[in-house]
Amino acid sequence: MFDATLPSQQRKIRPDGLLLFGLLALMVLGAAFIYSARAAHEASALIAWHKQLHFRQIIWYGIGTLAAIIVCLKDYRTLARWSLVFYWATTLLLVAVIIPGIGAMRYGARRWIDLGFFQLQPSELAKLAVILALAQFLSRPQEELREPRTLLKAFGLIALPFLLVLKEPDLGSALMLAAPGLAMFYVGGVPPRFLKRLIGGGAIFALLLVASVLFAPPKWQVLKLEDYQKRRLLVYFGMNYAPANATPAERSRALADQRRDSYNVEQAMISVGSGGLTGKGWRQGTQNALGYLPRGVAHNDFIFSVMAEESGFVGSLIVLALYATVLFVGIRIASQTRDRLGKLLAVGVVTLLFSHVFVNIGMNIRLVPVTGVPLPLLSYGGSSVICSLVAAGLLQNVHLHQKSI
Repeated sequence: MFDATLPSQQRKIRPDGLLLFGLLALMVLGAAFIYSARAAHEASALIAWHKQLHFRQIIWYGIGTLAAIIVCLKDYRTLARWSLVFYWATTLLLVAVIIPGIGAMRYGARRWIDLGFFQLQPSELAKLAVILALAQFLSRPQEELREPRTLLKAFGLIALPFLLVLKEPDLGSALMLAAPGLAMFYVGGVPPRFLKRLIGGGAIFALLLVASVLFAPPKWQVLKLEDYQKRRLLVYFGMNYAPANATPAERSRALADQRRDSYNVEQAMISVGSGGLTGKGWRQGTQNALGYLPRGVAHNDFIFSVMAEESGFVGSLIVLALYATVLFVGIRIASQTRDRLGKLLAVGVVTLLFSHVFVNIGMNIRLVPVTGVPLPLLSYGGSSVICSLVAAGLLQNVHLHQKSI
């Protein structure tokens, strides 16, 4: 807050306490429910305490918090001058991760660089790099944003990492790059006709993609997806795996495959629904403890299902309220910031966090297809946690270094 007794040049803005509270509460819940998700299994008792996932998550929280503090030390205008350096360094990492021998193959995709002590996921860094680079680019005079060449350059800043992440393949993370970009285009003053064409083109592409997967024979599918991505769409839309001319044996195999592929999301929905009003109690969730909710995903992609089962509707509302607190603080910071660069940075971060929360919780309750997008600060994962906290640090930076009113 401003001290009214001081001249405007000497007024200091304190860190936003509400933002700090929301982040801290989410980190506490994240560590607690990751512990719950893993401690229910007998094998976890055999793992040393310092190798337990909840302890590692606390370490990521510490590293992410330190990184966020470092980000806050320099004015965001200074950081933005280095945005293109960060952008191109991240782009090189995105290229490196898809090269066999450098990128680690897991679950049929190359999304990580194995550093031994840490699995670096460059797509998480790319989300921050795009927000920083695009904010710096769009903060130029609005007259320049009406020039087609300038608009194409702005679009290219999103398109390049989008295509590289899509190549891994990681459709969910690629879409997380597009959402902040569109919001920043709108706030930055990009002409409406360009936005309409961009959104219209994206919508047509999405419709063609879905229609191709759902209705076109495999040999006629122009837009190619990985097999697991096609199956996720088929499961989401409730489409039969077996073609119309399939034999009874083929239909039986297709049905078995469909049940296997839809198992995770069905168990997640059962977990959410079985929590009732107040839940079964911390570490008392039967879906997780008995292994119905698969152990490989309970602590990351489906951590919300674990929380909903154990804390119920009340606990779920608390989680949503904490995210709403962080997001509304971000919106307030964006609205109070006087310069376009700070406003664009805040809008980009808020849209990124909102997109993650909406998609992850949505896939837990089958509002959206399963994409593997983590829930910020709650899902287990070093790259995701650190980048989420750095993104929040950018919000705090804009708040701390905004020009005196």
